[in-house]
Amino acid sequence: MSVDQATVRRIAHLARIAVSDEEVEHLEGELNAILHWVEQLGEVDTGDVEPMTSAVQMSLKMREDAVTDGGYPRDIVKNAPVHEDNFFLVPKVVE
Repeated sequence: MSVDQATVRRIAHLARIAVSDEEVEHLEGELNAILHWVEQLGEVDTGDVEPMTSAVQMSLKMREDAVTDGGYPRDIVKNAPVHEDNFFLVPKVVE
């Protein structure tokens, strides 16, 4: 895949970046170099490589998934301007 000058101008327009005519040729070369590098990455055999979460091998701390707060809905809604059956009441916005 390669980028031509028209594509560079379109990308600049979509990104809302002002690019002068002198910069277009330079950017065309840079974008093509980046795309070539990405194509080279696609050629690397990663079949035996396990996915990583970090560059340093580490295990994440786990905790028990348990509810540690709650059970007092009346206290939560007591400062609300309007509430009913432990729910906040809000004005109707769609008819």
